[in-house]
Amino acid sequence: MKKNHLTTLAILLSGIYSVSAQQINSSYKISKINIEGNGGWDYMAVDENTNRLFVSHGTVVNVVDTKDKKVVGIIEETKGVHGIALAENLNKGYVSNGRDTSVTIFNLKTLQIISKVKVTGINPDAILFDNFSQKVFVFNGRTNNATVIDANTDKVISTISLSGKPEFSVSNNNGLVYVNIENKNEIAVINSKTFAIENTWSILPGDEPTGLAIDNKNHRLFSVCGNKLMVVTDAQNGKVITTLTIGDHCDGLVFDAQRKNIFTSNGEGTITVINEENENTFRVLETITTQKGAKTISLNNKTHQLFLSVAELGEMPPVTDEHPKPKVPIMPNTFGVLVVEKK
Repeated sequence: MKKNHLTTLAILLSGIYSVSAQQINSSYKISKINIEGNGGWDYMAVDENTNRLFVSHGTVVNVVDTKDKKVVGIIEETKGVHGIALAENLNKGYVSNGRDTSVTIFNLKTLQIISKVKVTGINPDAILFDNFSQKVFVFNGRTNNATVIDANTDKVISTISLSGKPEFSVSNNNGLVYVNIENKNEIAVINSKTFAIENTWSILPGDEPTGLAIDNKNHRLFSVCGNKLMVVTDAQNGKVITTLTIGDHCDGLVFDAQRKNIFTSNGEGTITVINEENENTFRVLETITTQKGAKTISLNNKTHQLFLSVAELGEMPPVTDEHPKPKVPIMPNTFGVLVVEKK
């Protein structure tokens, strides 16, 4: 996922929306959990058994009790943190560290670091624990490959070559792992037992897919793309079912299987809410106003709460020869997590 270091593209995100500026007629309400510290952010992960939210933030992972709405711990040694995967049955968490090509493994209950494992690629980004195979798949953004770790032994056991830059991934919980290939506009299908690429499917007209979610009951994949589209794909044969227009600068999405709703987190400062009427029929229900820059999202399936990382952004610095791609500054002490839930 595109980590919020806020490069030149973020000039479009430099305005600030107050949480209180949400639409009056929205069926959702928004609150904020403030988190100390500065720095960029990327993925989040929810432990639904403990209501703990693991938030990538700069060089650490902040652990938030979402019930009490406060930070209860910090996981360090996560330089260039991108993603967090939880293996709840093994009481372990896995954090991908882009800057030192490693994965930090920690105890889910105590938050103590168990070990660090070097991956077999550069810039580990998206990360997935596949419960079916008991394997961790670490997707390396700069080397177009994936490192496979055995979650029982925490040993690297394989490297999978991919056709392009991998982004987010999901599992069908029955032997297949799907991953968006951003620069090829494709979905790669990986056998989670043999680690072979079984299929590669085009998702055109979707362009630059990032976030990915799955409906395992209806065998549908949902990819959010850089051209303001969400593409719905048949997870059994790769056929594109339909596309829907979403907000700009989307980086993530989640699927609430119980309520049959899909939520796309758009960096422009909105969430597009899409309802799955049946396996082939989808419609946009509403657009929720959030805050500009809030483009990563996580879902607690038990409480149906949505979580989005965000901070207030400063003005775009000028482009110079020395800094051709300046970063929009993050305003100090403004980082936090938006909590979106039904009124």
